[in-house]
Amino acid sequence: MAKHSPHSPRRSFIKKLAAGVAATSLAPIATRAQGGHHTSGSKLGIALVGLGNYSRGELAPALQETKLCELKGIVTGTKEKEKIWADKYGIESSHIYNYETFDSIADDPAIDVVYVVLPNSMHKEYVIRAAKAGKHVITEKPMGLDAEECREMITACDQTGVKLSVGYRLRFEPNTLVIEKTGREQLMGPVRYVQSEMGFRIGNPKQWRLRRALAGGGAMMDVGIYAIQGARYSTSEEPIAVRAQEFKTDRVKFAEVDETVTWQMEFPSGVISNSTTSYNFKLNELTVSYDKGRAGLLPAYSYRGVGGHVGNTVLKPAPINQQALQMDDFARCVIQDETSIVSGEEGLRDAIVIDAIYESLRRGGARVEI
Repeated sequence: MAKHSPHSPRRSFIKKLAAGVAATSLAPIATRAQGGHHTSGSKLGIALVGLGNYSRGELAPALQETKLCELKGIVTGTKEKEKIWADKYGIESSHIYNYETFDSIADDPAIDVVYVVLPNSMHKEYVIRAAKAGKHVITEKPMGLDAEECREMITACDQTGVKLSVGYRLRFEPNTLVIEKTGREQLMGPVRYVQSEMGFRIGNPKQWRLRRALAGGGAMMDVGIYAIQGARYSTSEEPIAVRAQEFKTDRVKFAEVDETVTWQMEFPSGVISNSTTSYNFKLNELTVSYDKGRAGLLPAYSYRGVGGHVGNTVLKPAPINQQALQMDDFARCVIQDETSIVSGEEGLRDAIVIDAIYESLRRGGARVEI
């Protein structure tokens, strides 16, 4: 298949993808928030592919708290990191790989799951290679550079019989689940409007997130996806159209990628949402208006401290590890042969929306149907 630019127009293809996406059933909230029960007596082994800040600061520590899986292997291109991680986490040399030896992980019975934590442009390659190695896969968001890549990844995992998940940690955060349930079950009446925003002021101008070849896009691809998710899980609906606008204050730093994007989404029931993402200022909030009141999360998308309210009820931050819950739930799905609530299809849905947003930007903010 010919490689397309991350944001090339292909509406007929995207419409076909959207029509073919099967809805995934929502697991009970208690199960997702608390994890399942592993009855086989041993934990699944996870190998982290890429040992950057997120692996080092969040995933590896979370794997010290998980009940159904554990850190058993690493894949790194930096020789110095091998000893550091081996000493800190007791990883045996036989479970340490680099990017040239990665495919031999197929012969490692200690590794059940590969977690891809690489720059966005590398997700597809390593998800497919992991699938061919017979390993279940988690990939960080965004799942791929576009919907076409996501479809290829899903197909590869389906063909090899492995499960695929995307690292949407917030779908296991208790207060996020309350917001999701409130909308899905119309506990305050139907949803009417959603405001979802996520952004931060990015630092080092030389980092990979500002290079289109590695990131595929800017704030929209990185943290805008949280705002898309927020609107989708608040309404329990899929958007049918978008309009988007882009703003740049630093055309040198953001020469290759978007800096600030705002967009509006229309949903089948008539709900509308308004969202903003940025690499230039801080945003971290979700507000939902219903027939009978309002709910919100502030902060909405952080690793810790997610809190807010539903009507007059205060949602206090829960003392949990989001990444540990996320990885344990995927391990449960592997053990019990279930489909993850954050499966590859869920990642594809977000990619379809992002493709439409970028198309709207190319068309000067025109309405783009999904």
